[in-house]
Amino acid sequence: MNIIMKKKSFLGLGLLLAVITIFGIAQAKTEIYFGIASYYHSSLEGNRTACGQIFRQRKLTAAHKTLPCGTKVRVTRIKNGRTVDVIINDRGPFVKGRIIDLSLAAANKLRMKKSGIAKVSMEILKYGDGKYRKE
Repeated sequence: MNIIMKKKSFLGLGLLLAVITIFGIAQAKTEIYFGIASYYHSSLEGNRTACGQIFRQRKLTAAHKTLPCGTKVRVTRIKNGRTVDVIINDRGPFVKGRIIDLSLAAANKLRMKKSGIAKVSMEILKYGDGKYRKE
């Protein structure tokens, strides 16, 4: 094999590895769920959440049935494409078909306050450690 052929082989191998690496990164597993979002009633302001925090409507938080406390998720309203990132700090909602219960601040970002519920996608950005945190 002459020097030119060796260079072409290494170049081809390098390109192949680059494509595999880029494709692998692009194909990283993203967990996205679809369902209905609702938001907390104002009467719950000041109550302690399942994760030990005091519920505040103005914070970007949410309730989910099973995700660990502290998990960060991105919620996107299907109808208008608006998104909000929230931290899971409570359990719920316990209504069939609903996948997340948002604080009022998060619902306002999605412009869903008037309707009360909205079709959404929910993407897990970072799993929390699940630890109970009392304020």
